[in-house]
Amino acid sequence: MKNNKSIFSWLSFFKKKPSHNITDTNVVLNHQNQCIDNPIGISNQKNNLFFKIKNFFFKNKINDIFFTQLEDKLLKFDFGAEVSRKIINNLIKKYKNRLLENEQDVYFELQNNLFSILNRNYCDKNFISHGIENNLYVILLIGVNGVGKTTVAAKLAYFYKILGKSVALVASDTFRAAAIEQINCWGDKLSIPVFYKSYGSDPSSVIFDSIEFAHDKKIDVLIIDTAGRLHNKVNLMQELQKNVRVIQKKISYAPNEIFLVLDARNGQNSLIQTELFSQKINNITGIILTKLDGTAKGGIIFAILEKFSIPIRYFCNGEKISDFYKFNAKDFIKSMFY
Repeated sequence: MKNNKSIFSWLSFFKKKPSHNITDTNVVLNHQNQCIDNPIGISNQKNNLFFKIKNFFFKNKINDIFFTQLEDKLLKFDFGAEVSRKIINNLIKKYKNRLLENEQDVYFELQNNLFSILNRNYCDKNFISHGIENNLYVILLIGVNGVGKTTVAAKLAYFYKILGKSVALVASDTFRAAAIEQINCWGDKLSIPVFYKSYGSDPSSVIFDSIEFAHDKKIDVLIIDTAGRLHNKVNLMQELQKNVRVIQKKISYAPNEIFLVLDARNGQNSLIQTELFSQKINNITGIILTKLDGTAKGGIIFAILEKFSIPIRYFCNGEKISDFYKFNAKDFIKSMFY
C-alpha cells in the first residue's frame, strides 16, 4: 500500500506546533459540539509518551527488532500487555503482507489502531443533547483519595456554566474539613452556589437535602463531590452505594451521570480502580482523567478502554479552571501525533 503523503508531510509531523494561551476569562466555546476549544497541549512535552513514540519512528528504521522495540515502548508507557500485543501483531501481519511498506505506513497504521480503541466506547452524551433541560441533572463524582475530584467538580461546574446552565456544587465529603473549605472557595471564585453542612455530617443527608435545595433554586445541574475512598474498603464502598440509593429515592431517573475520576499518572493502578469501582457501583457512565499533561503513563487510557465499556468523557491537563476538555477520540489522536 503506497502512501501518497510526501516526505515533507511526513517530517512535518515532528515539528513543534504553535502553542495557544487561553486565559480563564477568554475561553472559546465551540457551540457545535459543546466542547471548550482549547489546545489539548500534551503533544510537545519531551517527557511524555506521545513525544517519545513519535521520536521512535523518527529515529528508527524497520528491521528485525523494530516491532519488538515498539512493543517495549508501549509496555513502558502502560498500554498493558493485551493492548500492546494486539497492536504489534496487527502491524507485523500487515507489514509481512506488504500492506505496510515503511516506517511512515506503520506510523499511520498505529494511529488507526489507537483511534479504533479510543472510538470504540466513544460517548457524545451531554446535558443538552439528551433533551432533559427542564429537569434537574445530577452528576455524582467518585474515586480514590488524591485524584482531584473536588477540582474536577469545579471545572465541570465551570464547563456547564459557560454553556449557560445554572449549576450548584455539593460538598458531601464531610469528614475532611479542608474539602468543605476547598469547594466553597471554588464556589466563591466561580460565583456558583455550594450546598454543604457542618463537618462530620452524614453524607447521605447532605446529598438528600441538596436535591431539595437544587429544586428550590431551580438549578439545572447538580454536581456532587464525594469523599475519596480506597477501592478495597468495604464500608466506604457501601456508603457510596447508599449515596446512589438516596439520590434514586429522591429522583427516580438520577443520578444522570456517575463519573469515575482517575489520575492518569497512576498507570496500571487506574486499571485496578476502574475494575473494582465498576464491580461495586452499577452504571458508571464515564471516566474523567486528571493530570494528563506530560504524563509518561498515558497509555493506560487505551488499556482501560480495551478492557471496559466505560467511555472517557472528559480530561484535565492543567491547573487552570479552563484546562478541562470534553474527550473526543479524533482530536485526541491528532494531539498525540501532530
